Amino acid sequence: MKSYSAKALLQSLFFITTVISPLSAFSHAIMVKSQPEQNATLTVSPKQIDVWFNDKVGGEYKAVAVIDSKGNRVDNKDVQQEMLDGSHLYCTIPKLSADTYTVRYRVVSIDTHIVTGKFQFTIKP
Repeated sequence: MKSYSAKALLQSLFFITTVISPLSAFSHAIMVKSQPEQNATLTVSPKQIDVWFNDKVGGEYKAVAVIDSKGNRVDNKDVQQEMLDGSHLYCTIPKLSADTYTVRYRVVSIDTHIVTGKFQFTIKP
């Protein structure tokens, strides 16, 4: 009876690792951190926008854009991916005036799906 229990346990463990592991290995990229933070209110314009994801993202098709409340793109259109941390994208921006800005991003996840998202921050005088 003990060998049957051990066999059933091994089968269960094999099932769990083969079913659950691919789900975590092939998941969509999720933004986990930004600078400025989502919904932050600042009194000084940041020099750049940083976005981090839960895993390395593909270098192709990456985009970060900063849009003002009138719909104008205001970043320097120079999105970069950190060389030593493939989960980190950033772009520089000129000095921004008081307004609410939307940061839009697009990346390719490890599972090859394109992921888009956005967040906002506000600069107060």
